[in-house]
Amino acid sequence: MMQKASVNRIQLISLILLTLCHSLVLAEDSDPTEHLGDITVSATRVDKSIYDIPAAVGYVGKDDIQLGTQQLGIDESLLKIPGVFMQNRYNFAQDLRISIRGFGSRATFGIRGIKLYVDGIPATLPDGQGGVDSIDIGSLDRMEVIRGPSSSLYGTASGGVINMYTEDGPVDDPFVEARTSFGSYQFRKYAIKAGGQKDKLNYLMSFSRLELDGYRDHSETDNYLFNSKFRYDIDNTSDLTLTVNILDSPEAQDPGGLTRTTGFNVGLETPTDAQRNNLRFDAGESVEQQQLGLLYNKSIGQKHDFTLRNYYVLRNFNTNLPFGYFGGPLVPSGGIVGLDRFYVGGGGQYSYSGDLLAHKNRLTIGFDVDSQMDDRVNYTNIVDSPVVGPKSLDQDEDVLSWGIFLQNEFSITDSLELTAGIRYDEVEYDFTDNYFVDGTDDSGDITFTEWSPQVGLLWSVSDAVNIYGTVGTSFEPPSSREFANPTAAGGFNPDLDAQTATNYEVGVKGFVSSKVSYELAVFRIETDDELILAGQNPAGSDFFTNAGETTRNGVEAALTVQPLQGLDMSFAYTYSDFEFDEFTQRGTSFEDNAIPGVPEQMAYVELAYYHPSGFYSVWDTQFVDQVFVDNANSDAAEDYTVSNFRFGYTIDSGNTVFTPFVGINNIFDRNYIGAVRVNESRSKFFEPAPELNFYAGMSLRFQ
Repeated sequence: MMQKASVNRIQLISLILLTLCHSLVLAEDSDPTEHLGDITVSATRVDKSIYDIPAAVGYVGKDDIQLGTQQLGIDESLLKIPGVFMQNRYNFAQDLRISIRGFGSRATFGIRGIKLYVDGIPATLPDGQGGVDSIDIGSLDRMEVIRGPSSSLYGTASGGVINMYTEDGPVDDPFVEARTSFGSYQFRKYAIKAGGQKDKLNYLMSFSRLELDGYRDHSETDNYLFNSKFRYDIDNTSDLTLTVNILDSPEAQDPGGLTRTTGFNVGLETPTDAQRNNLRFDAGESVEQQQLGLLYNKSIGQKHDFTLRNYYVLRNFNTNLPFGYFGGPLVPSGGIVGLDRFYVGGGGQYSYSGDLLAHKNRLTIGFDVDSQMDDRVNYTNIVDSPVVGPKSLDQDEDVLSWGIFLQNEFSITDSLELTAGIRYDEVEYDFTDNYFVDGTDDSGDITFTEWSPQVGLLWSVSDAVNIYGTVGTSFEPPSSREFANPTAAGGFNPDLDAQTATNYEVGVKGFVSSKVSYELAVFRIETDDELILAGQNPAGSDFFTNAGETTRNGVEAALTVQPLQGLDMSFAYTYSDFEFDEFTQRGTSFEDNAIPGVPEQMAYVELAYYHPSGFYSVWDTQFVDQVFVDNANSDAAEDYTVSNFRFGYTIDSGNTVFTPFVGINNIFDRNYIGAVRVNESRSKFFEPAPELNFYAGMSLRFQ
């Protein structure tokens, strides 16, 4: 069997090499065209060249996101942006975990420390927790990533911001497109998409269904997603956009983390096995969400721009956690969570572009108001039984977040620009205890306020050399779940504080003759009261504490080269020296230890070829250094290098476009850890990633 597997792998690699060689031969016959160059982004709330922003900003386009990809998550295309680390791709119950410059690595599920937006509407809750389960990969047009504290514009964003934008309907060629794909581990995805323009109405709608049994036992997922965007052009200077998003995920099983060796708990010797208690308690979740968003844009002449937004979200969430009642006296201990959530918000901004003291100047002012209302009820999970045990928690968790911001961009000379901004944020938490377990009302409230200034200077020597320096602060209060009481009572943890950070950064970026683009950033971030997972309370829920001080020193570099027409080579490198300066917990000092959940080094290489005939192929390789699993650095997930390959052919016959595609993940069949559960109290740290696996599919577009 081993010999047969080796032969098959050699045949597979030979096929890939032949495909790449064929691509290079085709490239030599192609006429040169410009591909790289200036890119305009909206990441800083106003449209601006990516090279004219005094910050580290990354960009990925539609081909990176959609063309021949498996479309399981946004991580598939964000790998080429340095400073961004992603885990949990294959555990849909835990959601994709994203960290930028180490912020977000503490998240037990979902995304923390990073603000997410889709078409200007937040995908991050007012309490700071975000998720990507309702994002339709198949209709995304581009993603923009700000790396580094962005609180002066976006509020509670320590690590950065990810802005995602869906496609507009084509103005001249309305279309209907069907896409189907299938692959290893019973992967199946079906999607249909339509878009166009009718008079003043631009529209795009999509529907998809995802089914996946998963590499590991007890890791099935089933997901239905509808997404639509309608933009009405009121006149030449104003438009109104309506977005509707509906998610129905009836099942997402959680196989749990594995221990280093097998004992009472399941270990890495059997990587496809689910953890024992995850099976016995049927760990997993189901989610339903409906979202409505409104966005209004208005321009007056060349100087005045207005934007208003409003959104409404209903979310019902039910989960079984892998702990509860094993026998003996029945003590309520949680494990089954029911959450009914409604959050609503809005905001606006105004930009004025004109002259100040005979110099070009742009002033932007704005506000955000967001409200979150959660009705949370926990019940006892009974082992090996579908019976729901007694109630253990019943409380309302309300969060009100509001902020005002100002940013000014002043051109000192034609090549030197000063950007300064400041934001004030107030976040109010109100917990109402509706179930007095010990006869005590644990209701309470707490409010955090903070000013977040930022200043940056950009010197544009030429298109090829743009040098910047920036200093800014960030502010991040705990999320509602991070407020979980260490005693397992209701209410919140009164000892938990917000974390604050100061970022010092210099960098250089540019593009050369539309064939080479690059960026380099060097930064230092000093954080006070960093939020750290402390362990699990008696009811089994995670609770958090504040570390004294942490320091992050890092280097991020990216390079994209087009040596031949249609042939793109992308490189990204990240160095992260992140450690605790002052942190003592339960008498143990973690001073000088590495912050867990983040590799010290990452590297990414991609070779992509797009031929005018319609053939394309993409090879990518990622290296990830070891990842420490806890504050003590007692163990680590080993470093790994993994490669993927995809190719396809677009056949355009005018009114129809047919595109078959094939993808191969983990070509060299590496055994590696796809996600680390940081500070897991029972040492169940490791979630193995899939072995060599395949997918294939096709799309058919009528236009």
